[in-house]
Amino acid sequence: MFRQNEHVPNHYILDSQEDGSFEKTPSVTLVSNAKNDGVECHFSFEALRPNVFRTTFTTAQHPLPPHPSSKRPEPGFGSVTPEVSVEKDRKSKTIKLGYIKAVVNWTNAPVISLFLDGQQKPFHRDLDFRSYALDSTGVAHYTALKTDSLHVGLGEKAAPMDLTGRGFSITASDTFGYDAYRTDPLYKHIPLLINVTPKGCVGIFSTSHSRGMWAIGSEIDGMWGHFKVYRQAHGGLEEYLIVGKTVAEVVRSYAELVGFPLLVPRYMMGYIGGGMKYSMEDSPRACDSILNFIRNCELHGMPCSAFQMSSGYTVAETEPKTRNVFTWNRHRFPDPRGFTRECHKHGVRLLANVKPYVLANHPNYQELSRAGAFFKDPNSTATAVARLWSAGGGESGVGSHIDFTSKAGYDWWYNGVKALKQLGIDAMWNDNNEYNTPSDDWQCALETVSIPPGESRKDIGLWGRALHTELNGKSSHDATVEVEPGVRPFVLTRSATAGTMRYCASSWSGDNVTSWEGMKGANALALNAGFSLLQCYGHDIGGFEGPQPTPELLVRWIQLGIHSPRFAINCYKTNPDDNLIGEVIEPWQYPSVEPIVRDAIKRRYELVPYTYSLILKSHREAVPPQRWTGWGYESDPTVWSKELLKGDTQYWFGDSLLVAGVYEPGSSSARVYLPDQTGSDPGFLNLSAPYQYLEAGKWHEITSTWHSSIPVLARIGSAIPTGKSKPTTCIAEEDPEFPGMEKDDYRGVEIFPPPLVQYPHWPNGSGSSTPISIDAETKWFHNKWLEDDGASPAEKADLCEVSITYAVSDSEIRVKVELQKEGQFEPLWLGNGVTVVLPVGEERPVKSEDGGNKLEDLGRDGKGRRIWKTNVDMKDPKGVK
Repeated sequence: MFRQNEHVPNHYILDSQEDGSFEKTPSVTLVSNAKNDGVECHFSFEALRPNVFRTTFTTAQHPLPPHPSSKRPEPGFGSVTPEVSVEKDRKSKTIKLGYIKAVVNWTNAPVISLFLDGQQKPFHRDLDFRSYALDSTGVAHYTALKTDSLHVGLGEKAAPMDLTGRGFSITASDTFGYDAYRTDPLYKHIPLLINVTPKGCVGIFSTSHSRGMWAIGSEIDGMWGHFKVYRQAHGGLEEYLIVGKTVAEVVRSYAELVGFPLLVPRYMMGYIGGGMKYSMEDSPRACDSILNFIRNCELHGMPCSAFQMSSGYTVAETEPKTRNVFTWNRHRFPDPRGFTRECHKHGVRLLANVKPYVLANHPNYQELSRAGAFFKDPNSTATAVARLWSAGGGESGVGSHIDFTSKAGYDWWYNGVKALKQLGIDAMWNDNNEYNTPSDDWQCALETVSIPPGESRKDIGLWGRALHTELNGKSSHDATVEVEPGVRPFVLTRSATAGTMRYCASSWSGDNVTSWEGMKGANALALNAGFSLLQCYGHDIGGFEGPQPTPELLVRWIQLGIHSPRFAINCYKTNPDDNLIGEVIEPWQYPSVEPIVRDAIKRRYELVPYTYSLILKSHREAVPPQRWTGWGYESDPTVWSKELLKGDTQYWFGDSLLVAGVYEPGSSSARVYLPDQTGSDPGFLNLSAPYQYLEAGKWHEITSTWHSSIPVLARIGSAIPTGKSKPTTCIAEEDPEFPGMEKDDYRGVEIFPPPLVQYPHWPNGSGSSTPISIDAETKWFHNKWLEDDGASPAEKADLCEVSITYAVSDSEIRVKVELQKEGQFEPLWLGNGVTVVLPVGEERPVKSEDGGNKLEDLGRDGKGRRIWKTNVDMKDPKGVK
């Protein structure tokens, strides 16, 4: 990518094939003059949806991506009728679709300009005279830059959240121990960049798996001014422009292109344990170490739902003791099926670590090499080899990456996954799958993919390293489904492309480092991941690499982590004296803070109905559970401030909770901004002492001692469904593999009515102002959440929607709860009703919706909150009138 040999074709005419329909179709197809430009280039622009446009730029030597991460959809405009107009010189065409206008001009190099209704200036425009360039074996696309606007996406990138002014590699790397504010690249290859402004948003998405880079204002030129440029190392350009009034519209339309996030099993909403050490031990044996961890969770009252089984189970028993994927160390695990069965008896699922490369001393290496399962080196025509991570920290050995376009490689992996599933492994953990191979020239077999007509190139440069990350996910997913077709498949992946997430339901931020700064920067990574459809996403709490966290840092990180889509503690803490086994973080390792950690983990389980509902919404609507403070609050000017665009101090967790961390040792307060959507939002409630109500549209300094909580603020008028503080199942029938699982037969809902008296901001967290009475009129609030059985495949998972409506006056609170089924699923808690939980200090009685009878008064819970029982009304199933 360092060599530059740009050439900008600028002599375009209409392609003769389009000439007859040019003035009617919402598209433009151009061809350059080979005599003037030195090469014949083809350029096209077409409307596919009212807000989605596709651009291509190719030559015979720069073909379209041979295996795009998204297939071109058939055009469809619904009720919108495209309006097309052409300039007299036939060098410009305007396409109007609803509130969006696209203008394509080709008096020189093609320039696309996008406008929203009422705008005189385009909110997106290609760079004049330099828009689409050939660059050696690849291409470049230049667009004008708005220096004062927000750019997000690109999968996961180092903090801050706003990518403006920086440059990034579009490739993936095994960045063990990375810096959350500086390292690039990280683990994902997702070339989706979204420009977000208060007046409109546009996403640019490239479908190529080839390596690339985005410079988002990091390059400035006196003549060209401020610009951003996407450079692609190999092949031609296929890009989608996705327009929306809000970023939510862009993200949803992007999901309609590449696929909505997959359904995640409900058990993954609990605490996920792990640590390299457990599977690496010989004495006691690794199987006993893992079971001891599970028993210790029970002993310390810290529930655990799943365990990430690191690759130590694959380490050879004899020298060289390297990791050999799909093998078992029979000393550490003498009876794999007996081991998995015992873990399941404790209600714990197992994720097995699998890595898509094979070391030369693997018992199957020679056979796989002869079968063509690996890439080929064109210089030797033999199997391509590289140095690969083999044993401990920083150690390597010679081996080969699996070529997932080879039938032998794909099938070997597929059968390996099946074998693990048949031994009782619940889910695959696709790890070390960045495919950071040393040469673009390595050759692919191309036996498991479709080859475009006329395409003769087989090099990994054109087809893309990231393609194999995607096919790795597909092989794991499809094998999982074959073994257990009636169970929701789950594959966790470290690396990802846009297409990978059609097969892998979850990801995380990789091998992070223990530090206060790393904990803070991880928030920004999570927000950009959410914009990029990595929406069941989290971090290794406490840090994967680095020193042990202090008690204070561990508590702060857990307090933050329980308010995220994925909550896992997994690490491999090496040091110069021990780079093989390493240390682990155990949630009970500091007796002084054990009660705090226990309460936090139990709160995580109480929140499972809320967290899981966010996951269901992500699957249906592409709304990330963890969101930028300005998501849905674009009308509030403060959300566009530099402090909040960093995205590293606070975020929305769903619609109800605004979460902020404390990121310095010894700090006992945090500065938080509470957004205001309408200019008169009713405010927020601090869920920790002193439980004050706080005004929206202002910054607040909130007291947050580390032995209590970080700031977690509930939006007034919202509701949070809650469950038991332990793992539960939503399925009534007993599962002999998981005997005695607690049933999900309790549902609470925490509501946050406006207070009878409102306490505005308390300066510096102390003192109070004069109480202000609220209006006596009744205020109505409406909330809903989603549920299913948490285990069925997506196509068989019947959903139900639960809605709670509550009205608040100065003398009472009225409540109504309704449930509407979409199929046969009925929650186990339905017959027991719903427990309404009021905030601390709220004493108004709770009555039925019509204000008649009081609900059943259950007294107070363990936190001193008033609780009331209400029945649930059944609505007609959806589709029934």
